[in-house]
Amino acid sequence: MRKQQKGFSLIELLIVVAIILIIAAIAIPNLMRARMAANDSSAAASEHTIIVGEVGYLGAYPANGYGTLAQLGGSASPCVPAPSTGCLIDNNLATNGAGNGKSGYTFLATPGGTATTGWNFYTQASPLSNVTGTKAYCSVDDGVLRWGGAGVITGPGAYATCQGWTPLQN
Repeated sequence: MRKQQKGFSLIELLIVVAIILIIAAIAIPNLMRARMAANDSSAAASEHTIIVGEVGYLGAYPANGYGTLAQLGGSASPCVPAPSTGCLIDNNLATNGAGNGKSGYTFLATPGGTATTGWNFYTQASPLSNVTGTKAYCSVDDGVLRWGGAGVITGPGAYATCQGWTPLQN
């Protein structure tokens, strides 16, 4: 009389592990691409939020011109609008996720000009690495969202450079 076999053989377990690894090898790159696409969309939306915040800040404090990210945000709860804390954008965006970026991107808003020469600003969003995003975005005071083209993941660094980038068509 034979004993009844309990459990799985080593071969059966190896086959199951191999199947799981094959499925993971197919699924993980697709998930990473989906996450990068989501980060790109979030960055474009955040850039739009910053643009709207800049316009609101200029309207609220015309003598100050446009503001930095810190001036557009506000950390107190409840936020009280003032020239140093406009309460116009989310504080997580204003602080770049406390130095770690927001959705895989870092943001920058640089005001410029004077009341005499005319106020201006440029803002940029750059992925933290080529794994967190695929595009760099920027905008100037005309409110047009631009991107640097395929493979460009560093921000323009200057107002004039941003103006030369391609407008985003969406």
